[in-house]
Amino acid sequence: MKNFNNKVAAITGAGSGIGQQLALQLAKQGCHLSLSDVNLAGLEATAELLKDSAVHVTYQQLDVADRDAVRAWAAQTVADHGAVNMIFNNAGVALGSTVEGASYEELEWIFNINFWGVVYGTKEFLPYIKKTGDGHIINISSLFGLVAQPTQSAYNATKFAVRGFTESLRIELDMENCGVSALCVHPGGIRTNIANAAKTNDSVRSLGMNPHKSAKSFNKLLRTPPEQAANEILQAVKAEKPRLLIGNDAKMIDVIQRVLPTRYQDVITLLGKLTKA
Repeated sequence: MKNFNNKVAAITGAGSGIGQQLALQLAKQGCHLSLSDVNLAGLEATAELLKDSAVHVTYQQLDVADRDAVRAWAAQTVADHGAVNMIFNNAGVALGSTVEGASYEELEWIFNINFWGVVYGTKEFLPYIKKTGDGHIINISSLFGLVAQPTQSAYNATKFAVRGFTESLRIELDMENCGVSALCVHPGGIRTNIANAAKTNDSVRSLGMNPHKSAKSFNKLLRTPPEQAANEILQAVKAEKPRLLIGNDAKMIDVIQRVLPTRYQDVITLLGKLTKA
């Protein structure tokens, strides 16, 4: 896919952050849009920003954890636009908790959105995208899909799962030679609202961490603006890349993990002890 003119893209989590920026930048490049987000107010704000664009924009409130709703959205996208070339499975949430402290309900909540939401978006849109012979599946993993972090076991698990799922999909699509490709994206610290909106329970205190101070410290690491992240993702789609690391932090951590595939955990443990709130 060398350009996005007259293509159709579906984007989850389009009400803010990377999803919103993807929508704005794709519209400038002539791409028609089918947008969704669980946050209707944010989704309407994105639609307002696009009101003067020359492309066809549709949107609907959507919980990506609802398989039937995702199936219906995919079908509606094709009904509204005639076809769909891309799905950006971008919606996600975060949970701060120790393994012991996480309830089963919390684990199911984050898996239903971060992993199953990606699976539903991929499987429901893939047959339609294949019909175009020129399409792309873009799944958003994370820096935490490369390395594990304390209090992020559930988030790590979902993002590692997205990575494996997408890399396997990429191989299958390449073997089929069907004109569709897959990209797994690993953003580092992006200035989005995911950290502030994250659920955090008091179990993190057992590690000597203050959940409120930890959130503030984490926000200081969010250095890459979402518009830059969106631009890099779109460039990676055009270049048919299988994996994209966004931000120097993600690139540095990737190198550390490759050099110290098991010992990096000792480094993180030491840093955690030195930076207790």
